[in-house]
Amino acid sequence: MARTGLGAGWSCRFANDFDPAKAGTYLANFPDAAAHFREGDVWKIAPGDLPGVADVAWASSPCQDFSLAGARAGLAGGKSSAFYGFWRLIEGLVAEGRAPRAIVIENVSGLLTSHGGADFAAVGEALAAQGYRFGALEIDAAAFLPQSRPRVFIVATREPPPAVLTGEGAWQTKAVKAAAARLPDHLARHWIWWRLSAPPARNSDLASVLEDDNAVAWHPAERTAAWLSLMAPLHRARLEACRARGERTVGAIFRRMRTVNGASVQRAEVRLDGLAGCLRTPRGGSSRQVIVVVDEGQVRTRLLSPREAARLMGLPDSYQLPGSATAALQVAGDGVAVPVVRWLAARLLEPLLGAAAVIAAE
Repeated sequence: MARTGLGAGWSCRFANDFDPAKAGTYLANFPDAAAHFREGDVWKIAPGDLPGVADVAWASSPCQDFSLAGARAGLAGGKSSAFYGFWRLIEGLVAEGRAPRAIVIENVSGLLTSHGGADFAAVGEALAAQGYRFGALEIDAAAFLPQSRPRVFIVATREPPPAVLTGEGAWQTKAVKAAAARLPDHLARHWIWWRLSAPPARNSDLASVLEDDNAVAWHPAERTAAWLSLMAPLHRARLEACRARGERTVGAIFRRMRTVNGASVQRAEVRLDGLAGCLRTPRGGSSRQVIVVVDEGQVRTRLLSPREAARLMGLPDSYQLPGSATAALQVAGDGVAVPVVRWLAARLLEPLLGAAAVIAAE
C-alpha cells in the first residue's frame, strides 16, 4: 500500500515481507514484482541483495508491540524487532556508501510513548548514528478516509531540508511534541520539525464505502440482539435515538474490554460519526468490526467485508485481494492508508528529494 500511495512516479527496486498472504497480494498487484520482491525474514537479507542507491527506504515493521491493543513490549518484542533487521541493512548500505537519501518509518502511535519514550529515542539513536536528521508526524487517516487511523511517520534525511519544509505545520500533535521534548540533547540536535499541510476537508463517510444492502449477508436477529446486549446504556441510547428519528444511520461496532465496578467486562461500542474504527487484523487485539444500520425502525448488523476494508484503506476496487476473507482482512488491517502516503509523498518527500512537485499554497 505504501507503493500504491507513492504512485506511478516512483519505481520500486526491492520489497520484502515474510507473510505469504501479503507476498501473494503484492505479486498479484504489481506486474514487475517478481523481479524485486523477496518473501521471507528480513534478517536473512544481506545489504548486497539491495540494488543501487534508493531515494527512500520505507519500513513498516509489525506494530503489535507498540499498539495500544498489544502487550506494549516495545522494540524488545519479537515482532517489532523486525525493525532492527531492517536497520542492519541500512547500516550495511551506509558502510558501502549507498545510504538511502531518505528513510520513512511508519508505525502505530504507541511508538511515541512505548517504554516512556525510550523506544522512540532508540529509533532516533539509530538514525542519528548513521548521519540522519529526523522528525515525526502523527497523521490520522480520518483526514482523508472514513476511518479513524492515527499513525506515526518518522521521516529522516541525510541532506539539508529546504526551509519551506520545516517549521510549524499540521500533524505536530501533542504526542509528537512530547516525544521530541523527551529526547536527550544529542538527539534533539538531529530533530527536524517537518512542515506538512493538512488536506482539504474529507467528503466521504462510512456509508459511502459500503456495499449495497442486498449484496451482503446480515446477521440473524438473535446475533444482532447479542451485540446490542453487550452495549453499555449510553451506546444503546444512541441507537435508540437514531431509531426514534426514523433516519437511516450507519455506524461501526467493535468489541472492547472495559473495567466496570472493578471487573473486566466485554462491551460492544458503537460510533455513529461517519467513521469506522481503526481497522485491526483478524488475529489482533480487537475483534473484526461490525457494521450496524438503523433504518425504518429496524436495527441490523453484519460483518465488515474485505472489500469494504480495502476501500477504508484507500485502495481501488481493482486492487486484488486474497481469496480468503481472513487473509484479505489481515492485508488491509496491517496496511498503511494509501492517500496518507500520497499526501506525504507529494507535500514532503518529493520536494525534499528535489522532484518536480509543487507545494500547495496555504
